[in-house]
Amino acid sequence: MLIGRTDRRSGGERCGGRAGRIQAVAALFALLFTVAIMGAQPGASNAALTSPPAKAWAEQAAAKEIAIIEHNGSYIRYRQRTIDSRRDELRDVIETKDGTVARLLMRDNRPLTADEDQAERDRLQGLIEHPAEFQNHASKDAKGKKQAVDLIRLMPEAMLYTYAPDQTPAPGSNAPQVVIDYAPDPKFNPPTIESQALSGLRGRIWIDANAKTIVRMTGEIFQAVNFGWGLLAHVYPGGKLDVEQSDALDGRWNMTSFHEHVAVKALLVKTIAVNSEVQSFDFQQLPEGMGYREAIRMLLGEQLPR
Repeated sequence: MLIGRTDRRSGGERCGGRAGRIQAVAALFALLFTVAIMGAQPGASNAALTSPPAKAWAEQAAAKEIAIIEHNGSYIRYRQRTIDSRRDELRDVIETKDGTVARLLMRDNRPLTADEDQAERDRLQGLIEHPAEFQNHASKDAKGKKQAVDLIRLMPEAMLYTYAPDQTPAPGSNAPQVVIDYAPDPKFNPPTIESQALSGLRGRIWIDANAKTIVRMTGEIFQAVNFGWGLLAHVYPGGKLDVEQSDALDGRWNMTSFHEHVAVKALLVKTIAVNSEVQSFDFQQLPEGMGYREAIRMLLGEQLPR
């Protein structure tokens, strides 16, 4: 899932974004957004946690991240706020067996006007009446998830992992944490265009030692990354990414915040600065088997915040 331009037909975040944010670059962001989409207490008690090779923690965390992205049989509802240079929007998001649907609630930190709300209602009603439009959105979402899963599967082999010297845990969790640093393995040969993104990425991962799940992951684009020898896209060094997640509901982990500050030149045309933030909160468990039409009716039945 990419932080990109809103798909006005689906209400979700579509893979791609503006014209300059091509699919190859989207894979880099999708990795950190959906991770969803990979912290130990300092002192002698941490010795047992840091005795295995650091790569072993990365392998376990990667497997958990794939499970989080696919979330088979688990569906939640939550609020999501997206802030970038063009917008500040709050949405009500519902996961279903068919895919994700969302309703715009607020824009630029204000309630929607009557006309804006009616346009949103018309859009959602159109998805009920024209299922092919929803299916188009769901297919794009599934493709983005597959890209993220494919990259995460490569992470244990694409990177070299070492224990962070200080093992300072990320705040907000009482569980013991393991902190590992990662950097590209120079021997790794990216098998796809999308996986070339891993060659320029390094950072730090905080892992909940009990859940074997990522609490926080930071990334730095420390060297330029070219896709298609730079003809498709060029990602400039200096970019920063930061994702946090937590146990949202009884073992169901989910992303709670994501920040990206990246500069990209696509198709040798224009450099685009991507500066955005996403926050997810107010998680609720939903019954298994809900379809997207039922979810839309649930969204439309709620009163807008005032």
